[in-house]
Amino acid sequence: MAEEAIFEFLHSEIVNYTLNKENGKEKDLSTLEFMGYTTGYRIIERLTREWPRFKDELDTMKFICTDFWSSIYRKQIDNLRTNHQGVYVLQDNAFRFLTRLSAGSQYLEHAPKFVAYTCGLVRGSLANLGITSTVTAEVQTMPSCKFHIQVNRT
Repeated sequence: MAEEAIFEFLHSEIVNYTLNKENGKEKDLSTLEFMGYTTGYRIIERLTREWPRFKDELDTMKFICTDFWSSIYRKQIDNLRTNHQGVYVLQDNAFRFLTRLSAGSQYLEHAPKFVAYTCGLVRGSLANLGITSTVTAEVQTMPSCKFHIQVNRT
């Protein structure tokens, strides 16, 4: 239980440090996203070390929703949807970094800075697994969050 609190405090400090370092440019969250990308790229190497190769893209996404998400956030994704054309939506109904914020709609404007790191985390892990993607997050009601993954096919 203590490591979970430390993880949340560390994430909060990363957000504060990054946004303060950039002189209040809260709209530019690319530094947070890149930090998540490099972390996700490294974490997935350790998690998949003993796993066989995934047979397709959907199996990879299922792994992200179950094992990857559980190792990071101690729970699985609540819902995975796909159109089978390279678009995936991962829904977490109680996203860890948003549960500490009030459920009021006035806090929705602060939500992007708390999900940018995770967008990078997912994008980096997928990149290491050979899937180039764009990951965005949508927060309509607190603490629920939807992560939209668009697979870039060349």
